Amino acid sequence: MERSQHNALVIIDVQNDFCPGGALAVPGGDDIIARINMMQQSYSRIILTQDWHPADHSSFASSHPGKAAYDMVQMPYGDQVLWPDHCVQGSDGAAFHGALETDRADLILRKGSNRQIDSYSAFFENDHHTATGLEGYLRDKGVVSLLFVGLATDFCVRYSAVDAAKLGFDVSVDLSACRAIDLNGSLAEALDDMQAHDIHILGH
Repeated sequence: MERSQHNALVIIDVQNDFCPGGALAVPGGDDIIARINMMQQSYSRIILTQDWHPADHSSFASSHPGKAAYDMVQMPYGDQVLWPDHCVQGSDGAAFHGALETDRADLILRKGSNRQIDSYSAFFENDHHTATGLEGYLRDKGVVSLLFVGLATDFCVRYSAVDAAKLGFDVSVDLSACRAIDLNGSLAEALDDMQAHDIHILGH
């Protein structure tokens, strides 16, 4: 495969807390790492995203007395799933999985560091308005086509891919290099949403 400067591989949140043994473990989350490492060899431009929450983040169930993990609450920006504490800034859980190759990355984008708002997408916080700066970076580099892999298919991969498609990028998601949480049918909903935005679904 010829390495095109116009294509980028975006690797979403392959962090210890999302892998088996982590605080918010995605089943089989570490099974995809060898494949992602192999895929990196075909891309000259690689982006890594990293969930990076303050310890008292508003999306944590522990910040809401009387609430439990996976409860749903209303935030000013809409519905919010409450999560177990995860990917706390500077913690081992927030670190990239040790088996993930990170040296090829052009950019490491940390997201979710605003205490008041969660951030699934690599492009916008969950208000769908506050930008992370990734779009500008990709435009400056002349990138037009993005392939998304990583964790989890039905949350951060989904929202990143859909936002990329809305911004006019040519977007693909390789499910063979993703794993899902699948919370109350969220995987099927995510696949429908991605296909509705003309995202190319590979590897299924």
